[in-house]
Amino acid sequence: MGLDKLDFAIIALYLVGITLFGLRFRKRQRSLRDYFLADRNIPWWAIALSIVAAETSTLTIISIPGLAYDTNLTFLQVVLGYLVGRVIISFVLLPHYFRGDLYTAYELIERRFGRRLRSLTAGLFLVTRAAAEGVRVYAVSIVVAIALGTGEIASIAIITVLTLIYTFEGGLAAVIWTDVVQTVIYVGGTVVGLFTILHLVPGGWPAIHGIAASAGKLQVFDFSFDFWKPYTFWAGVVGGTFLTTASHGTDQLIVQRLLAARSQRQSVTALLSSGVAILFQFALFLMVGVMLFAYYRVPSASLGKADRIYPTFIASQMPHGISGLLIAAILAAAMSNLSAALNSLSSTSIIDFYFRHKPQADERRRVQLSRWATLFWGLVLFGLAVLALHKVGRVVEVGLQIASVAYGALLGVFLLGVLTRRANQNGAMFGMLCGFLIEVYIWLGTRVAWTWYVMIGTMVTFGVGYAASLLYGADKAPEKSA
Repeated sequence: MGLDKLDFAIIALYLVGITLFGLRFRKRQRSLRDYFLADRNIPWWAIALSIVAAETSTLTIISIPGLAYDTNLTFLQVVLGYLVGRVIISFVLLPHYFRGDLYTAYELIERRFGRRLRSLTAGLFLVTRAAAEGVRVYAVSIVVAIALGTGEIASIAIITVLTLIYTFEGGLAAVIWTDVVQTVIYVGGTVVGLFTILHLVPGGWPAIHGIAASAGKLQVFDFSFDFWKPYTFWAGVVGGTFLTTASHGTDQLIVQRLLAARSQRQSVTALLSSGVAILFQFALFLMVGVMLFAYYRVPSASLGKADRIYPTFIASQMPHGISGLLIAAILAAAMSNLSAALNSLSSTSIIDFYFRHKPQADERRRVQLSRWATLFWGLVLFGLAVLALHKVGRVVEVGLQIASVAYGALLGVFLLGVLTRRANQNGAMFGMLCGFLIEVYIWLGTRVAWTWYVMIGTMVTFGVGYAASLLYGADKAPEKSA
């Protein structure tokens, strides 16, 4: 069928509209607190939706349906771990973040251990977040190239430039409030898409249920003890818990939003309510994949890469108008995630590195430099996305694997800081190095499922770091409360 003028008009209206909406916040950025924390004046419900948008990328919308098409609903077991991880963060990490006037997660590490470890953790975040985000930006090109017929590099450039415009000018306030709009668009668009598929399958839901059930697509739980399978109950809940505790508790991408809340109580409310939304959202995306399987009834290899099935279906089978809405919805997720990454990379670069060495700059100069850092990271992510072309498989799993490789080492260090008194900077750095190397090894050299990466890295970092701290002697860090 293909897209027509109505679809292109809807997509263009969205792209122009969301960019102009984000630019409304540019005049409010008078200080670093405004630019990176939105003056700590964002309501909990907006932060909750922004968290959902920040952890939902084009990877999620196109690859999760592809995952369900190829397998079943067992990915939901990982999402159950996402909920447990949020509870742990609320009680273990958030109280420490709200002691003092912190801008980044890694300032907590300096307060507990010292400057060298802060630089190490912040640097690891920059490298791994940029790499994972490069894969996510690449995923945008799959959708745009299919829908608009543009080349992959041109597709990446279009989204990167438009997102950069409002992120550069409006800071975190623009990021969060555009996230709210974009979340409504992509969830609403996906719901519309689901009901459209329901009507396109002859026989409706009874036929879909019968086909999916006979093919084993409706399985949610797998209680087998198989260390090599990523989506068992044990790997999902335990692995998902460690992954979320790390990603939402130590990654500046999410921590920055939590710090923008009006109080610790509102931050906790935002975090926990976002977990409920995420459970609904992943169930929605997985069900789309199951319904697509009932529609096509052929292996994904017959249709090309699994990641291309949903966007191809949208462009070729959906009624005009709805297909344009769904493409706009996918672009909404892409832009919200990219803007979040740009702002968090910029804040860590400026706060954790630049201003530690040049603290004398006035507020106007600081905001100006922060904007240029945002532009710099936009160019870096564009370059990494271009490099990712033709080099990745199922993109959602590749993105999660890259992020997971660093998360264990980061989480281990944070837990050493908040759960122990005797851990010191040298011991924690040694433990972090060991944890990171172990994670790289199991990623590249073993068949261990990615859902176990963070748990293994955390345990190695914590155990080795604590033992090494005892050997190095008393902690000389300034923090006394941990």
